[in-house]
Amino acid sequence: MLDIKFVKEHPDLVRENIKKKFQDAKLPLVDEVLELDAKNRAAITEASELRASRNQLSKANGPLFGQLKKAAEEEKAAIQAKIDANMAAVKANDQRLAQLEQLEDECAARIRSIMLSIPNIIDPSVPIGPDDSANVEVQRFGEALIPDFEIPYHTEIMERFQGVDMDAAGRVSGNGFYYLMGDIARLHSAVLAYARDFMIQKGFVYCIPPFMIHGNVVEGVMSQTDMDSMMYKIEGEDLYLIGTSEHSMIGKFIDQILPENQLPQTLTSYAPCFRKEKGAHGIEERGVYRIHQFEKQEMIVVCKPEDSMAWYEKMWQYSVELFQSLEIPVRQLECCSGDLADLKVKSCDIEAWSPRQKKYFEVCSCSNLGDAQARRLKIRVRGEDGKLYLPHTLNNTVVAPPRMLIAFLENHLQPDGSVTIPAVLTPYMGGTTVLVPNK
Repeated sequence: MLDIKFVKEHPDLVRENIKKKFQDAKLPLVDEVLELDAKNRAAITEASELRASRNQLSKANGPLFGQLKKAAEEEKAAIQAKIDANMAAVKANDQRLAQLEQLEDECAARIRSIMLSIPNIIDPSVPIGPDDSANVEVQRFGEALIPDFEIPYHTEIMERFQGVDMDAAGRVSGNGFYYLMGDIARLHSAVLAYARDFMIQKGFVYCIPPFMIHGNVVEGVMSQTDMDSMMYKIEGEDLYLIGTSEHSMIGKFIDQILPENQLPQTLTSYAPCFRKEKGAHGIEERGVYRIHQFEKQEMIVVCKPEDSMAWYEKMWQYSVELFQSLEIPVRQLECCSGDLADLKVKSCDIEAWSPRQKKYFEVCSCSNLGDAQARRLKIRVRGEDGKLYLPHTLNNTVVAPPRMLIAFLENHLQPDGSVTIPAVLTPYMGGTTVLVPNK
């Protein structure tokens, strides 16, 4: 969310940014919010003047009441008339004040609603394009090989190890759920445990956060559009199931003033995640690719504004390093303007190579959100000079199995149907170096 002061000082820049994000329908919001702000400020000024006038009138009536008691009979009528006039003026002021206070509340609510809709200013380095088709490949890491044997669909590989049961999950929970079993379930947990330790070794503090958050936290960390399409609400409660642990991790700092010497805050978190995943999806997004629940290791950073881009570079590189250690080829894809969520300043995806599909698919997403989340959540930092400022927040996926397992199984599948376990993962698999199928 932008500062209203910034919008007033740079309306043309805000409009140009909206155009770069191909959201022209939002252009009228700039003029509307400026008009509302002017109306709100006029109401505040008038209300302040009326309160001062009311206080003066009330104060003036004090001596008049004293005079009324001592005055001769012929003077009382004139004094009483003054008192009545003052009281009538006070009553009129109160009525107008009630109208102005209602107007202020209405303007403030609409202003906030608009400001939540106006997209954040994107970084100048972001490529301009309408949607993800305009995302730009930056670089590749590892050799993307196509084996000389057929690679089955990922659920077929899992079924050879008796490692997935989609039918039972359908009976119990419906579409978009799964049972992971045996070696595949163990591999899932091993990847998460390895990712946890990988981030701890990078200096991040490990955390298990709440898996449900209040509505004001949801509003603080994401756009209304994303909220409606993603979040599950608990019926009868002001609680939502998290779609990613970033939500509760950034929410940890809501309404807090952080001493500058405590920055950066670097946290890595484990959490189950829940998403509606609305809409129809193609065959390549079935199985355990696009699901309603999954587990995830996340990283978040809260830092000084001048440090956020350096942290952005570190964070996506951590993802690359992790996947390379697991012997999975990946590439970095720079997200274009139209593919950025409204709160994001800059974002990139890390995509893993799929030998079966002969293409890359998303496994991590790294984002710099500038001060948007901090402004919404009222997260502030007290500098050494005693002044308050807004920090920047960033987030990135470490790993998100079971989707990540698709890339793992495809890249480590052998011609005989076995799956090799890279050296970094064998301690988490009890020393197992190869998974042998049951059938």
